Amino acid sequence: MALQALVLDVDGTLADTERDGHRPAFNAAFAHAGLPWHWDVAVYGGLLGVTGGKERIRHFCERHDPGFLARPDADEAIAALHADKTRRYVAFVAEGRIRLRPGVARLVDEARATGLRLAIASTTSPDAVTALLQAGLGPDAPDWFDVIGAGDVVPRKKPAPDIYTWVTERLDLPPEECLAIEDSSVGLHAAVTAGLPTVVTRSPYTVGDDTTGALAVLPDLSGVTLADLHDLHRTVHLGTRTRPGPTH
Repeated sequence: MALQALVLDVDGTLADTERDGHRPAFNAAFAHAGLPWHWDVAVYGGLLGVTGGKERIRHFCERHDPGFLARPDADEAIAALHADKTRRYVAFVAEGRIRLRPGVARLVDEARATGLRLAIASTTSPDAVTALLQAGLGPDAPDWFDVIGAGDVVPRKKPAPDIYTWVTERLDLPPEECLAIEDSSVGLHAAVTAGLPTVVTRSPYTVGDDTTGALAVLPDLSGVTLADLHDLHRTVHLGTRTRPGPTH
């Protein structure tokens, strides 16, 4: 089967957004709300195993501030914190504090030039996705993507496969005709479980992740062409690989 679409993760894949984007935005929102929480680089790295910002806050509270969850308005407070964090993150992106990873913009341009379809499968909020695409690729960039799956469009977030299933259904493509690009074991598991061959481009927070099941594991996309991705995808369906496996 020929490759018909690239399905891209956002955080850690399109850009290194976590350490110097989402993390300080969370901390600024916490400080503004008068909360004594501060997520340093190491603490935040440990929280990345939980996908979704609201889910991450709740997970942190369960372990470090259960009293916050006992508040009658805990759900509303978490939602407000996350909304404030998203506004701050979008402002950081607009200020140019977050840049796309090497090779991303070129690969998107190649896909558009050849008619290969593009989609997003992310657990981050739609506003954050739009801000990054516009800042990194151009004001019209969100329109280049046939489907943008983000935020709470599915109830179960990665590592559940739901977001990839949601995206491929709306692309009206079999998952095996798509290629996912991820940066973490969490995203890899989601994509592979949904049936998508997957390439991993490691990010600073995911260098030690288990990449079993990846079609290829790369430091970034700087030396990767669209032809390379077509070739990788073809190996699965020609039987030269009976199942995806790591390439280091």
